[in-house]
Amino acid sequence: MTKRTRRTHASAFKAKVALAALKGEKTLAELAQQYDVHPNQITAWKAHLVEAASGLFGSAGAASDAAPAIDVKTLHAKIGELTLENDFLSGALTKAGLLSAKR
Repeated sequence: MTKRTRRTHASAFKAKVALAALKGEKTLAELAQQYDVHPNQITAWKAHLVEAASGLFGSAGAASDAAPAIDVKTLHAKIGELTLENDFLSGALTKAGLLSAKR
C-alpha cells in the first residue's frame, strides 16, 4: 500500500465540489468518489462556502461596520493640542533667535 502525497486543490475546484455538495443531487460518498476527495474534506469546503457566502450578499450597512469608527472629537482635540504646541515652540525659538521672524 503506497502512501498518497498531500495534494493542493485550486479554489475553483473547491468551489465546484462544494456547490455540487450544496445541490444535494448526489451523496457525499458519490461526490468523494467522483472527485477523488475525502468526504470530510467536501464537508469542510461546503461549510466554508456557506460561511463565506453570507458575506457576499451583506447589506451596505455591514460594509460600513467593517471600517473602524473614527472619533472626530478626539481628532479635533489632538489637532488643537498640536497647533498650540507648534505656536508655543515657534515663539520660544523666535525669542531665542534660532528661528527667523519671517517664515
